[in-house]
Amino acid sequence: MEYRNLGNSGLKVPVLSYGTATFGGTNEFFGKWGQTDVNEASRLIDICLERGVNFFDTANVYSQGDSEAILGKALKGKRNESIIATKSTFQMGEGPNDKGSSRFHIIKACEDSLKRLETDYIDLYLMHGFDANTPIEETLSTLDQLVKSGKVRYIGCSNFAAWQLMKSLSISERLNLEKYIVYQGYYSLIGRDYEQEIMPLLQDQQMGLMAWSPLGWGRLTGKIKRNQPMEEGRIKSGGDVGAPPVDNKLIYDVVDALERIAIENDKSISQVAINWILQNPTVSNVIVGARNEKQLIDNLDAANWSISQEDLQEFNKITKPQAIYPHWVGER
Repeated sequence: MEYRNLGNSGLKVPVLSYGTATFGGTNEFFGKWGQTDVNEASRLIDICLERGVNFFDTANVYSQGDSEAILGKALKGKRNESIIATKSTFQMGEGPNDKGSSRFHIIKACEDSLKRLETDYIDLYLMHGFDANTPIEETLSTLDQLVKSGKVRYIGCSNFAAWQLMKSLSISERLNLEKYIVYQGYYSLIGRDYEQEIMPLLQDQQMGLMAWSPLGWGRLTGKIKRNQPMEEGRIKSGGDVGAPPVDNKLIYDVVDALERIAIENDKSISQVAINWILQNPTVSNVIVGARNEKQLIDNLDAANWSISQEDLQEFNKITKPQAIYPHWVGER
């Protein structure tokens, strides 16, 4: 398995990590993603470790803590060889302080995650979203405190706008606080908004991307094809709730190209879609999910090979989004 630096840090991570949002499935929303229990999770994690994938991504909000709890149990006896990322920000209870990035909420959320994960440290702790109601200084000083205490080793953020991330980095530098080293964001062949604002910022600040939903909410697995009924799976069961709308023609055109390239390279459609992301030099890691062993093994085989330059150019022609203002100013 290929390893890369995790953003602006010296930590080496595999280019693929295993996303555990399918663990638990104990509420209606995440139940449509998957319902992996401890026994199956242990087997899936063993498969990852056997293939050099020792990086596992979760969040406190995934099944309201059950994903973390299952991951913690499945990693018993394997914690020292594993890297864990988890997140907080979103609603975890009914109280007014059960969400956000305040000192009050972050410390409680981190302590709760440590208990559920059955560990005394978190390798990468991310703010799951930007909290406009809390001063950025309060958030960053709290995260700095967690790093200094040894409970957290690195910090990152997810789903921030470019200005929110840049302001956070500036405040960290001015106050000599820990900086976000990596950005976790949506990136796929049918979702390339990342390239217009976030990507140039990460390049400038020497950060990296952890790409989530590389298959576009399951729409690039080959289960959606032109003039064919939709196959059984996450989308048909309603697991694409919240996905950004995408024109069907674009999906069909992309899947047609993915299928052709997959056949030429003796790969699956999903493997080609994930490999396309790995060709972007700003990408530190791609988070892959799986509801079962077959899906997991297929996704893990997306690494250790490369799409040709000709195929990259074809994908760029099909999927390159129209530039937003002011990026189109001065284009020829």
